[in-house]
Amino acid sequence: MPEAPKITQKPADYNLELKNKKILQFIEDMTSNADEVQKTVLEEILSSNAHVEYLKKHGLDGRTDRDSFKNTMPVITYEDIQPYVERIANGDMSPILCSKPISEFLTSSGTSGGERKLMPTIEDELGRRSLLYSLLMPVMSQFVPGLDKGKGMYFLFIKSEAKTPGGLVARPVLTSYYKSSNFKDRPYDPYTNYTSPNETILCQDSYQSMYSQMLCGLCQHKEVLRVGAVFASGFIRAIKFLEKHWRLLCNDIRTGTIDSKITDPSVREAVMNILKADPKLADFIEAECSKDSWQGIITRLWPNTKYVDVIVTGTMSQYIPTLDFYSNGLPLVCTMYASSECYFGVNLNPLCKPSEVSYTLVPTMAYFEFLPIQRNNGVSNSISVPKTLNEKEQQELVDLVDVKLGLEYELVVTTYSGLFRYRVGDVLRVAGFKNKAPQFNFICRKNVVLSIDSDKTDEVELQHAVKNAVNHLLPFDATLAEYTSFADTTTVPGHYVLYWELSLNGNTPIHPSVFEDCCLTIEESLNSVYRQGRVSDKSIGPLEIKIVEPGTFDKLMDYAISLGASINQYKAPRCVKFAPIVELLNSRVVSCYFSPKCPKWFPGHKQWSNTN
Repeated sequence: MPEAPKITQKPADYNLELKNKKILQFIEDMTSNADEVQKTVLEEILSSNAHVEYLKKHGLDGRTDRDSFKNTMPVITYEDIQPYVERIANGDMSPILCSKPISEFLTSSGTSGGERKLMPTIEDELGRRSLLYSLLMPVMSQFVPGLDKGKGMYFLFIKSEAKTPGGLVARPVLTSYYKSSNFKDRPYDPYTNYTSPNETILCQDSYQSMYSQMLCGLCQHKEVLRVGAVFASGFIRAIKFLEKHWRLLCNDIRTGTIDSKITDPSVREAVMNILKADPKLADFIEAECSKDSWQGIITRLWPNTKYVDVIVTGTMSQYIPTLDFYSNGLPLVCTMYASSECYFGVNLNPLCKPSEVSYTLVPTMAYFEFLPIQRNNGVSNSISVPKTLNEKEQQELVDLVDVKLGLEYELVVTTYSGLFRYRVGDVLRVAGFKNKAPQFNFICRKNVVLSIDSDKTDEVELQHAVKNAVNHLLPFDATLAEYTSFADTTTVPGHYVLYWELSLNGNTPIHPSVFEDCCLTIEESLNSVYRQGRVSDKSIGPLEIKIVEPGTFDKLMDYAISLGASINQYKAPRCVKFAPIVELLNSRVVSCYFSPKCPKWFPGHKQWSNTN
């Protein structure tokens, strides 16, 4: 998640080596004194918020020590604080969760009741986010020298935002950051020298933003030393965009003019400061893009690229083979770990393999606790996390420096902006330590079954959506015998696939349009993050239902039992990822149907009046 602020003139006394040295020393100090820093952070949070309604309700009474905090305050989920959040959203300005004014809401990719969760934030948090960003390149420069001598080509985008009934803006954390002065007016820094002008990133129209950023990246192709986006899926979408539009882009470079579809005046002006007629460059790009294979297209068009900077942990790991294909095996670098709730940590060994990525939590960001995770026995080895915790389970939470190597935990945070002992929902495994600060592998998002981009669909939500869809089959005396799902990323954008095995009791044939209606009903039933990906961001393709032969799920069970599953405990998985199982299902498909149109979506929660 890089920054791309406006470049200002280099100050006469600027010393990059000294700046990097100070930042690396900060990391050394923070990790060496992790527990002391955490104790101070908790005291700061509790003392500054001593009189807020939420803490008073639970009887903390101004105490700031750890024991009182842990014995008094419950471990919570979003649903526990939702009534407080809704009061703030509706205009209550009293100190409910935080003593400082809530400046806006950050909309989480996680959902509650089908709508994005709203995370309160304060102005001070922008400084903390900027601090974490400032750690990334000094760390990276230890492994890849000379990155200050060129540019980064990053595809960064803003998303739709809305206003709550009380007038606060609600938007994703990166949209908030890119629109802030911390992003737009940052002083000179050679590491934030990017090919995309701010105007192209801040353009609301996703086509114009992508086109103009790609055009600028191609014009400056020899200066590019690193490429990336936030998520792996976003970077692959950019390459697919190039695959589709390279002829238009070449024409612009050949003639020194911008395609007429780019209508935003500020974007056109910013691009024209970079774009100059260059027939030789246009010929080079045309020659490369015309070749039969696009393997290694990144290193062919941007020959000085050292690495690809994208998130490839968690569900994004499914995109690694595609990235390797396009980049000729360049290092895939995950630099940081963050969410709407809080920015957490950095990768201190960025050139490691994607499967070995670990993040060192920065102790100044928030107060961190960890809930031990149990694995269910059996073939699925699924994660067991209780929705609500009893008193004994609450007492099992451990502090940052007390986690044990190799064990798995759910992350719990207390933030400066009003979250107290909040369960983030991320499952982490302790991979090692940097001094006294633990380093964590990101294992998964709790309960997530399907994910293509920033969407997260859990089993309960999927079951509800399928239940709504099968109503279309009732007039035909047909029922759904069994089903499973698969996140298909072989297409760009990726899309959800559902495998359905039917029980047909009637004689009336089912028209293809009925199954298309089933696809659309499922999409309409999924959460707003999924629907935004389909409608606005174009980051998710139409949902597909594949009808499989009768007996397919019996074959699936036979296969699982052959691998050691217990016949007594076996149940059909609601999501499949293992390639042989996907191949088995695909070998028994008799027909396929896609959603015929996009589901309904608009910014904000249903009950709000919305603004873009």
